[in-house]
Amino acid sequence: MAASTHSTDQSTKMDGAMPLKSRPAAAAIILLLGLAAMLFGLALSVSVGAADIKLATVWEAVFRFNPDLQQHQIIRELRIPRALAGALVGACLAVAGAIMQGMTRNPLADSGLLGLNAGASAALALTFALAPASSFLYIMLYCFTGAAAASILVFGIGSLSHSGLTPLRLTLAGAAVSALLLAVSQGVAILFHLSQDIAFWMAGGIGGANWTQLRIMTPWIAGALIIAMMLSRSITLLSLGRDVAAGLGQRTRLVQFTGIIVVVILAGAAVSTVGPIAFVGLIIPHITRYLVGVDYRWILPCSAVLGSLLIVFADIAARLINAPYETPIGALIAVIGVPFFVYLARKRKGEL
Repeated sequence: MAASTHSTDQSTKMDGAMPLKSRPAAAAIILLLGLAAMLFGLALSVSVGAADIKLATVWEAVFRFNPDLQQHQIIRELRIPRALAGALVGACLAVAGAIMQGMTRNPLADSGLLGLNAGASAALALTFALAPASSFLYIMLYCFTGAAAASILVFGIGSLSHSGLTPLRLTLAGAAVSALLLAVSQGVAILFHLSQDIAFWMAGGIGGANWTQLRIMTPWIAGALIIAMMLSRSITLLSLGRDVAAGLGQRTRLVQFTGIIVVVILAGAAVSTVGPIAFVGLIIPHITRYLVGVDYRWILPCSAVLGSLLIVFADIAARLINAPYETPIGALIAVIGVPFFVYLARKRKGEL
């Protein structure tokens, strides 16, 4: 009897495509341990802050809420919405980055680096200036519009060359558009005396999240994540090359258009809530691919979990580093993200 050997890497065939290395066992472990760590992180996030609260008090506030107790009010109205918003935003940014990297085959793709966050930020600054009484639903819709406009600009500028769109051209176009839209945001803030109102938000912070925002953003985010999972197989094929995907019967233009819509919704929802936090969508998908392989049916859910963990624990660190003051969460993540970006650019310079 011939002996069969099994490796930790498992190959997955996709309807005639070449075998793809995936690690479903590793992905399952990441999902299980990640969700457990998420529960711990959420509990820790609710208990940590200017007013330290015991975990036992958090449990009581959740399951035996007493509106007469100040600590219960702090937990219910401030801490829990903040922790949940951090988890949702982390999932948004990580999945958006993974989708962009898979569809464009650009290892440096990220909603922050390619201008979508800056577009949403410019739209939000204009909303603060011209329609300050807008509800959060309209603010989020304006952010969707700004992110969509920025994506059109970036892909349009990046495609102007005769040689077509390359990862390097796309990244440079994203940097140029981001700089332009950031200047617009700052100019609007100065012109309409909004500098103090949006300065901390521009640096990235979850402190202002509330239940109203969560009720509005959650259905949009949930719908976008579900569509992303439905596209995961097609994104896997696109990551092998557009010609390969088309040869296997994929409607590549439709997949790319739908994917961009999903990314715009995810980026717009995240920016409207916490500001333009960059690098989450760059770092997390690379770590996830290293751990689970190249199958986006595993990459997307694992990226969502790991992205949530990053934002939740970064928010905790932001409250502890200079307590009782808060450090902008965007600045903390940039400390990790900038060296990672430089590392990727040097490692993959031959591909760019």
